[in-house]
Amino acid sequence: MVGGRTEIKDVKTNKEVQQLGRFSVEEYNRSNVLGMDYEYLTFSEVVEAQKQVVSGFKYYLKIAATQNGVRNTFDAVVVVKPWLPSKQLLHFSPSSIY
Repeated sequence: MVGGRTEIKDVKTNKEVQQLGRFSVEEYNRSNVLGMDYEYLTFSEVVEAQKQVVSGFKYYLKIAATQNGVRNTFDAVVVVKPWLPSKQLLHFSPSSIY
């Protein structure tokens, strides 16, 4: 469906999706370490992903990452414009447990 989200089924072996997950964690770390006593997140893997066609592609990622030895799950939204090439992290936060 045009404009709707589609599930990406092969997330664990999809190199592009895993690279976007790593990019998301790196961008989050970069934006949160300035002037703070902050423990970096360490990327583990993307565990779920959806893709939406927009002006480019919007990826909705569920990312496993470790901080202070504790593994948690985070939600990220990344927009990719392959013709530029450009990536932008729009959202990154801990996943809701509900």
